[in-house]
Amino acid sequence: MEPLYFEDYGPDLSLRTMGRTVTETDLVTFVGLSGMYESLFIDREFLGRQSTYSGRLVPGALVYAISEGLVVQSGILHDRGLAFLGLEMTIHRPVYVGDTLHVEVGLASKRETRHSDRGIVTTENRVVNQRGEATMTCTITRMIRRRPAG
Repeated sequence: MEPLYFEDYGPDLSLRTMGRTVTETDLVTFVGLSGMYESLFIDREFLGRQSTYSGRLVPGALVYAISEGLVVQSGILHDRGLAFLGLEMTIHRPVYVGDTLHVEVGLASKRETRHSDRGIVTTENRVVNQRGEATMTCTITRMIRRRPAG
């Protein structure tokens, strides 16, 4: 998809990213990098004995990171995103190793700033699994470049 300027974000914005399957390697690498050495993420025996989860649980932070990667890979932010300003996240259901995720992006709001070269865009990003279930919703606010004059 082509990168979007501030002016391109309208109420009809509807983007679906490609899908990505979460792997065991993703989980192990992320836990090691982030330091999230939590039994829920690293101990299969604990999961089997002391939790209600049915598989290798993926941290919400990793689900969010994968969803951001999918949005960036869509191309809409290339050379247009100027700043990440904020995030509100709701987790609806667990994600497991082996789940395939995609992101559905829609416009929540946008507003102009006092600077003529940028605006503020808020999108609602739904992270959806292979069964069509929303696993996470992120409301993300970014500063986006405006279309150059002329």
